[in-house]
Amino acid sequence: MKKMAPERNNRKQSAPELSAELHHGLKPRHITMIAMGGVIGAGLFVGSGAVIRSVGPAAFITYALTGLMIVMVMRMLGEMAIANSVEGSFSRYARLALGDWAGFTVAWLYWYFWVIVVGAEAVAGAGILQKWMPDVPLWAAALGLIVVMTATNLYSVRSFGEFEYWFSSIKVAAIVAFLALGVSYVFGLWPGEPMSFLNIDPAGGFLPHGPGAIFTGIAIVVFSMVGVEIATVAAAEAKDPERAVVQATRSVVIRILIFYVGSILLLTTILPWNSLAPNTSPFVAALDKMNIPFGGDAMNFVVLTAVLSCLNSGLYTASRMLFVLAKRGDAPAWLAKTSAKGVPIRTILASTLVGYVAVIAAYLAPDTIFLFLLNSSGAIMLFVYMFITVSQLILRPRTPPERLKVKMWFHPWLSLATFAGMAAIIVMMLLEQGTRSQVTLSLLSAAAIIAIWFVRSKLIGVNASNVKPRNRPV
Repeated sequence: MKKMAPERNNRKQSAPELSAELHHGLKPRHITMIAMGGVIGAGLFVGSGAVIRSVGPAAFITYALTGLMIVMVMRMLGEMAIANSVEGSFSRYARLALGDWAGFTVAWLYWYFWVIVVGAEAVAGAGILQKWMPDVPLWAAALGLIVVMTATNLYSVRSFGEFEYWFSSIKVAAIVAFLALGVSYVFGLWPGEPMSFLNIDPAGGFLPHGPGAIFTGIAIVVFSMVGVEIATVAAAEAKDPERAVVQATRSVVIRILIFYVGSILLLTTILPWNSLAPNTSPFVAALDKMNIPFGGDAMNFVVLTAVLSCLNSGLYTASRMLFVLAKRGDAPAWLAKTSAKGVPIRTILASTLVGYVAVIAAYLAPDTIFLFLLNSSGAIMLFVYMFITVSQLILRPRTPPERLKVKMWFHPWLSLATFAGMAAIIVMMLLEQGTRSQVTLSLLSAAAIIAIWFVRSKLIGVNASNVKPRNRPV
């Protein structure tokens, strides 16, 4: 028996050891393209049509106002990321500002949001693939996409960065090409087409549904812009995290102004606002009107790229947030391990599993379980952004001036206005029958997570009433 113990020890030593630290494998170009591409999703390429139909030619104003709110959130996030540790991102700041319950809640909400997105985007990507491969079942194509993206994330963080770099490059190139073609068409530089801006002020008027439509449309647009904060999560694995956050924070204004506001303004100039068919991409319709050969197929490929990018980054983000939870003891400790390449394999597989469940639900019960999953996560990002805003308002007075290398503008008034804007969106969603269930079910999701924290705190002997902000510098 005494001889066998050393043998077991030797076998343990020869096996590759798991660590509990992420590696800094993302290069500056990876973070730059993640920041640029993170704001461009399928919501822009496809969902913008619904916004244009509901608002009219003034839809670009809706996108501009929503973009302004997202810019404010990103600025607040950048301020806190530079002043504090980048790892853990906004869940860490919520914990510092409001207490452990807030960090626990916002992290689990964010994880839940992205794992549901992984399943939803896989189903959406499978639907696009069926246009070219109609014989492949939807569920099989969706599971196949998740498997490919899981393998990408499992190999190394650099492989994730490379895939996201090229996905984002394709999306950015597509938007830039569309902007160049659209400007040429609108200004009469297109063969046989005169300069025309008639669609901006049609017979139905600039605001055919009234000024209120500008604001009701924000409730739809805000969810097409989520993902801009992923760059701050990924910065924890960058070689120079602070520089990555600064670049992402400062460039978000230009990205939203050009990619969203610019492209929507062109779409409403090229196409009559009431000519767009439901569930079709306005970009495809615009390319068809410009008589660009194979424009529709090219744009469908770009939409598929956007879906894969969202699936890839969603799986990455969910796994990192779960990893942070595990390191803090808010998730099973066995999840807080990484491979020799610094990849949190266990959190990736755990997040992937939920994505599989969502795909199976979409196949077996699309109108019940899958719809419930989508609705129960529909307003979560607004809650996360509200946590970010409150955290910044609390942490700013506690932060030494020398650590405020990036500052929120006109503090605290713009922060308060941003919070009020998000609260107004939630109220508008509650008033609209089509979005009411998203808010109510998302509130139930948040309440359930907070309840779990209180129960867990009682079980492990933590004082659950200690939820006040900590009175110490951050």
